[in-house]
Amino acid sequence: MQERLRLELLRRIRRGSLSVSLLARQTGFGQPHLSSFLRHRRQLSIDAMDRILAAQHLTVPDLLPVLRQSSFWPENEPSESVPVVSPSTALWEPTIRPSAAEFMLHLPPNSLQSIHPRASQIRRNAWHRFVAVRVPATEAAPMEPLVLPEALALIDRHYTSLLPYRPNRPNLYAIRHLSRLSLRYVEFLANRLVLRPYNVAFPVELAELEPGETPNDPLAGRVVLILNEI
Repeated sequence: MQERLRLELLRRIRRGSLSVSLLARQTGFGQPHLSSFLRHRRQLSIDAMDRILAAQHLTVPDLLPVLRQSSFWPENEPSESVPVVSPSTALWEPTIRPSAAEFMLHLPPNSLQSIHPRASQIRRNAWHRFVAVRVPATEAAPMEPLVLPEALALIDRHYTSLLPYRPNRPNLYAIRHLSRLSLRYVEFLANRLVLRPYNVAFPVELAELEPGETPNDPLAGRVVLILNEI
């Protein structure tokens, strides 16, 4: 549980929604104390964990992955279940908390088992692999008619390579662009990511990498399935 809390705090710090100094003010702990915890140099007492959870509006279940509970994983239903989450969760959350799942998308048995991953970074293998997001009209328009408004896009977050999944067929990616999740065909050319729409009425866009980023970092994952009607 301490490790899950540490990872969640680090995730919030990377996103820019938290800093060590802010957490120190919220909890009353010294910054060196918190920094030591974040760097694996010390453990926290139960009371200290409770104070941090309260300051960050977290609960213990929020730190747990989606479990096979009756409300999410019906025992008598022969299907694979994928959490439908917000675009922000798909981009940033390594572990999908029960509270983050809007509902569960049930797929036919064994439909995900033959899908091959290709993670560009080892740490991605620890992320909850499959998630789905609902695509708003503004993000669907550049990909119409392949993607229609309010479609569900199933994302494999263990595939963050720019290598094609199938020869001579471009991958469709969920990618972080302008602080939002977009669906595009993606290439890396001249030190920029090239984002190509399906709808020719929309322009090709160029995305600059942030300092220290690799071309794979903005990728949430490969889109493996589009459900335009459910």
